[in-house]
Amino acid sequence: MIDLHSHLLPGVDDGSRTVEQSVGVLRRMAELGITDVCLTPHLKANETAHAPPARHDDAYAALSAQAPELPRLHRGAEVMLDRPLPITGERLQRIGLGGTRYILVEFPRLVSAEAVTNALTRVQEGGLCAVLAHPERYSACSVEAVTYWRSLGARMQVDATTLHSTQLRGQRARQLVAAGLADILAGDNHGDDRSIAGGADFLRAQDGIEQAELLTARNPGAILRDAPLEDVPPLAIRRSWMQRIRRLLGGEP
Repeated sequence: MIDLHSHLLPGVDDGSRTVEQSVGVLRRMAELGITDVCLTPHLKANETAHAPPARHDDAYAALSAQAPELPRLHRGAEVMLDRPLPITGERLQRIGLGGTRYILVEFPRLVSAEAVTNALTRVQEGGLCAVLAHPERYSACSVEAVTYWRSLGARMQVDATTLHSTQLRGQRARQLVAAGLADILAGDNHGDDRSIAGGADFLRAQDGIEQAELLTARNPGAILRDAPLEDVPPLAIRRSWMQRIRRLLGGEP
């Protein structure tokens, strides 16, 4: 498995605080079968002109010196598109996922569908491919909206742990997977126990073996190769499974 969204670059954002904390998480990831991890610290759009910052370079050097052999580390960023990017094209590939044209982006929680459309369009026009982190978090997210955003060339990264959630964002995440609109899963680990592996287990339990392989290995691997992604077939998610989750979480008798 390949996890392209993590906050394990130590001491630079709201993720892992120390090298030791990051190393511990990476070792647990390796035990779960994760072979590659992309470090994607938060960056604001106005910080990208001179990215990556020197503090990120220093943190990467410190982590690399103590990191285990696996998972292999790649660099990137999670860019907050609260305003237009000041630069586009080749210069922004320095913070693309693994140095590719794929760039991980996010928005404020209450962003409108129109604002997302406009921002994703500008990213695509700049010669990059936007990978929208956790679209299920946004109230503007719907099957119809995501279908349109993907038609613009953007790709969708669903948080693996959200697939188990009984909250509204969990419903949105499952709707995207059911409709074949998710392109990759990721853990969005912040120095904790969040993992892409739980999402893969969820999909396999739904008889989604092919979907699990595409979302956690083949498509993330294609991103690191700067190659086109494969379409992920829709997956029927059984209601009985969600009832089991609700009972385990105490939300349903």
